[in-house]
Amino acid sequence: MSPREARANPPLPLSEQALGRRILIQRSALAGFRHHAAPRLWPALRGRDRLALVREVDNLHDPDAVAVYWKGLKIGYLPRGENFVVARLLDQRRALSARVGALRPNEERNRRIRLEVVMH
Repeated sequence: MSPREARANPPLPLSEQALGRRILIQRSALAGFRHHAAPRLWPALRGRDRLALVREVDNLHDPDAVAVYWKGLKIGYLPRGENFVVARLLDQRRALSARVGALRPNEERNRRIRLEVVMH
């Protein structure tokens, strides 16, 4: 292999993605349940549904804010005291996603939806 070909096709690092693994980063309750679309979407949510994480670097209330979306609709945030690591990983452009870990209809609002954040 020529040096030019080596630069064009670097070897894959031995990473989680190369190994085909997902690493659980954290489990948290969804914050801000009542302030976003979650109450309206509650009947449609299912356990194990995929969620998107979006970093909000310009959020005035929390510089480490990470919004949580379901099918393109904001349903809340990772809790303020539990978002630092995920925010840093997103800032580093790591491949993260989330899923609904549990739905608890009898809990108070900010404990009804449990999330699991995974790194790919």
